[in-house]
Amino acid sequence: MNKPVFTTALEAEAAFYDALARSDLDAMMQVWSEDDEVVCIHPDGARLVGLHAVRESWRQLFASGVRLAVSVSQRVASGNSLLATHNVIEHVALARDERAPPPMVATNAYASGPHGWKMIMHHASPAPASLPAGTHDGPRIVH
Repeated sequence: MNKPVFTTALEAEAAFYDALARSDLDAMMQVWSEDDEVVCIHPDGARLVGLHAVRESWRQLFASGVRLAVSVSQRVASGNSLLATHNVIEHVALARDERAPPPMVATNAYASGPHGWKMIMHHASPAPASLPAGTHDGPRIVH
């Protein structure tokens, strides 16, 4: 089976969210870099470092085979020819669930290498309830 080659970080991101929506572990892991320095932090979850830990977390999440409705908006992208970061607002819900899911804020990082663009980091967190997504337009000090 030929592994896909993502020619842009945006292609890799589309494949990531498609795999998430389909609960497809093989497709999900084709998006991730095979380097052992990858990092994944699921909403309210622990920091997972290394490809084995990342794979196992997705395997557990996908074990039920549940299909998800996934949409992404408000992408803020930056980067260069070797590294890209995307900050997005995620809406992830069970497929066919009519209720609007609470938004998540996610940062995805991608590196370009000999096998195309691959995800090296995904960090998703619940969006603060007191701040509707996309409405804060000034600097905010967090540390």
